[in-house]
Amino acid sequence: MKTASIPSLRVDPELRLAAENILEEGETLSSFVVQSLRDGIQHRQMQQAFIARGMASREDARKQEEYFSSEEVLSDLDDMLSQAENE
Repeated sequence: MKTASIPSLRVDPELRLAAENILEEGETLSSFVVQSLRDGIQHRQMQQAFIARGMASREDARKQEEYFSSEEVLSDLDDMLSQAENE
């Protein structure tokens, strides 16, 4: 697979120093930036999927006209937590 490059970044010297100071043994600044980019992409993908599930759930609730109050939901969650703690 052919590789591509990410545009070089201009950062404050303090930011670069902070990044260099937290590198793990054998880790390079470049590998840290690449891993940070991967982590950021994964986080955004998870956010988008979460929002999509929420929107689908909202549509489903509208179609079925079935809604629950926050008090009901919190009460059910408290019950589930109590049951899990007692097991």
